[in-house]
Amino acid sequence: METRKVQLSGGTTYTVSLPKSWATEHRIDAGSILRLHPKGNGSLLVESTGDTNGDGDERTTTVDSGGLDRDGLARTLHALYIVGVDRIRLVDDTTHSTERRSTITRLAGRLSGLEVLETTETEITLRSLLDPGCVSIHKSVLRLKLITLGMARDAVRAFVTGDRSLADTVIERDDEADKLFAMVTRYFRRSLSNLAVIDKLDHSRDELFEYYYVARQFERIADHAEKIARLANEDALADDLDETLSSYADRARTIVDHAADVALSNAHVGMAYDATANRDALVDEITAFSHELHGRGEPEEIHRVSLLLDSTERTAEYGANVAEMAVQRTARQDELPDA
Repeated sequence: METRKVQLSGGTTYTVSLPKSWATEHRIDAGSILRLHPKGNGSLLVESTGDTNGDGDERTTTVDSGGLDRDGLARTLHALYIVGVDRIRLVDDTTHSTERRSTITRLAGRLSGLEVLETTETEITLRSLLDPGCVSIHKSVLRLKLITLGMARDAVRAFVTGDRSLADTVIERDDEADKLFAMVTRYFRRSLSNLAVIDKLDHSRDELFEYYYVARQFERIADHAEKIARLANEDALADDLDETLSSYADRARTIVDHAADVALSNAHVGMAYDATANRDALVDEITAFSHELHGRGEPEEIHRVSLLLDSTERTAEYGANVAEMAVQRTARQDELPDA
């Protein structure tokens, strides 16, 4: 840490000298533009823009995509999007085929705001058109919660009733959940290195981490909903199994819902403590019921039911993770109940 004495210049302007080593490292000279970020805790963050006009925000990356198959392209685009790259140039010296162009366009459509901007025979340029100033992280995570809980509800219903059409709908909605989570992750990652993004999003890094963590739990729940949906076949379960499994699943979703109310909607923190206790009780019941399943019914059906129970238990665990983050958030805001 270095200290500087504040000087008064011209009778009206306060000035502070910059550490020369820092200025040299970031190529700051007379005329360079710096961003100042006043914070409510008394700190003032100084950020170098790396240029003289303040427009050096856009991150551009060029990738030789000639040797990438569809999965490789998907992973590459996803990684570049997540770490905050704004403009992506995919270069293939052997030319991009029509099929490959279509594949890239479809993959871009799975990431919020990413569009194909320009194409030539050997190069495809994509750009993120999403302005962080127009993004509500809070609303995005709330929407992810609604999608996730809807998927979890419908997946279990499809499983116990043998509704393949409903199961297929759940599987399709997983892409929507992944898309929202990717966007939340992108802006959390950008906030770690770009102070201007924090200002535009109007959230602190603490808040953005909390949103990211909660969204991560929702995304995992959505993945388990997709897994349950893929286990569904055209055979309905026996009524006694139907009732038991549906009850467990309802309780798991309630744990998630109540924990999320504290984390996202400022419900009383007592609901988060209750959610954790309810998780413990539900896990104990599922464990006992799983032991009773052995030797009951056809092995294939029992295996499917066991997998559903595992996903239900994990859903409750992820809900408890949300509850724990809700308690931490309340503590950070110094709003825990007084002793």
